Amino acid sequence: MQIMEKYLEDFLYASVGLAIHGFELVGVFIIIVAGVKGLVNYVKREPDVRLQLAEGMALGLEFKLGSEILRTVVVRELTEVALVAAIIAVRAALTFLIHWEIKNEGGEKKAGQ
Repeated sequence: MQIMEKYLEDFLYASVGLAIHGFELVGVFIIIVAGVKGLVNYVKREPDVRLQLAEGMALGLEFKLGSEILRTVVVRELTEVALVAAIIAVRAALTFLIHWEIKNEGGEKKAGQ
């Protein structure tokens, strides 16, 4: 039974590690694409450039926050838990601020129409 538990534990760590890297990669890719699109739209003088950029950043941060939540599955020490909790708090605060910006930007756009 000990051997089976070891294999299951190894499988858990490998699959969670792969998922963490996958979510991180997707989040970074989304943020890069949103930044490039934001720059292109800024050069074109699109009116919704801030809103589109904020939405892209928020989506990318959601994926990165998901990877941090998954990271809590494989932490072993209290110091690691504290570090992951701090990272989650910072990313959640950033996501909250970006969503607040999206709400305000969307409200200004509706008021202007």
